[in-house]
Amino acid sequence: MPPPESPATTVNVSTVIDNAAVGPLHVSIVTICTLCLVIDGFDVQAISYVAPAIIQDWGIAPSLLGPVFGGGNLGVLIGQLAVPIVADRIGRRPVLIAGVVFLAAMTFLTAFAATVPQLLAIRLVAGIGFGAVIPNAFALIGEFSPARLRVTLLTWTAIGFTVGAALGGFLAAWIIPRFGWQTVFYVGAAAPVVLAGALYVWLPESLKLIVLSDRPGSTPYVARWLRRIDPAQVPEGDVRFVVSETRHAGVSVAQLFREGRGGFTTLLWIVNFMNLLMVFSLSNWLPTVVQGLGYSVSTAALVGTTLQVGGILSPFLFAWLIVRRGFSPVLTIVFAVAALATAAIGSPGLSLPLLMAIVFVAGACVVGGQASINAMSGAFYPTSLRATGVGWGLGIGRTGAIVGPVVAGIFIALQWTTGSIFLALALPAAVSMAAMAALRFVPQGPRA
Repeated sequence: MPPPESPATTVNVSTVIDNAAVGPLHVSIVTICTLCLVIDGFDVQAISYVAPAIIQDWGIAPSLLGPVFGGGNLGVLIGQLAVPIVADRIGRRPVLIAGVVFLAAMTFLTAFAATVPQLLAIRLVAGIGFGAVIPNAFALIGEFSPARLRVTLLTWTAIGFTVGAALGGFLAAWIIPRFGWQTVFYVGAAAPVVLAGALYVWLPESLKLIVLSDRPGSTPYVARWLRRIDPAQVPEGDVRFVVSETRHAGVSVAQLFREGRGGFTTLLWIVNFMNLLMVFSLSNWLPTVVQGLGYSVSTAALVGTTLQVGGILSPFLFAWLIVRRGFSPVLTIVFAVAALATAAIGSPGLSLPLLMAIVFVAGACVVGGQASINAMSGAFYPTSLRATGVGWGLGIGRTGAIVGPVVAGIFIALQWTTGSIFLALALPAAVSMAAMAALRFVPQGPRA
């Protein structure tokens, strides 16, 4: 009589990941997902840096590019609302790879636009690919990070988008006078092709999502990757994997407002709308406004880049403060400073060094603050809702990114003074400040 089979060993994937020491796999996943955001930031923001050159080349009024800026963000809105729901069902990895490939193709086509309607159509469609990248990259970081480092790693990863946006500015300032504005998009299309190959080889699927989905035949895959995180916790032989969550049935978007998540989700959407309105209004129009003050295209691009550089450095400080004080107290102060700095950009008679210093502070708070908002949403939502939660927060924010540049273009067309334009752009920061202050009274808001 054969001996009875020994029962399968149960391994909690969430516990293994949450308590793991940082190892080579963590470094690999964080690096490759951060590179996704770098590429995304470069390609999204490139249009802003080449805008002054396009205006000169085509002989058009600056206000005509307002719909182009808004159209690109409309595409991102569609991508960030629709794609994450698919990713929460079929997986982060295939959707992220497809998004990067699509991004490369559409960025390449942008270089061949010859009219404003063509440029608008291409950027609108390209935005869908842009919208697939950020939510899924954040979801994967959140689902592979040890619990004690999750907020820090999510915040640092968010800097990747800003790094890419800043690189676009430096590159545009050097390339455009030498090779023309189209070359910026050629470079922006080549990098994602290489990155897509790296994603295919080195990026695993979310192990938590696989277990929650109960995919047939997935046990060897989960065991192989989990052993790379902590081999001591995954024995050989018959293993059954579980996670410390339950899969949410029904419409994922509705789940964002259930089980006590409604207050946080509402405030997250408000602050995303207001802050992304500011991020893209400043990012899209600042180089053009600066050129209108009499500076060269290269100088205007560098001033715009200063906004992004501020956003690269500040999240390191914000992450350190948030771990110690919490999201609400830190970001309330950040957005208060953002309102003051944005209003000051329009002050008359500023020297170029002083203007760049003020723009740096505004970027640190507005652009850098967005990295912390993204980390907050990535840390709050459970695995089965994480891509949807991050994606819909950013998607709602994209409505602000659509409205802001278009309205700022109208202000310019109406010949508002520079001071009036930037005073108006400072108001959303005040609303963001109020929303973050209100987060302290939400019972289940994130505290880390």
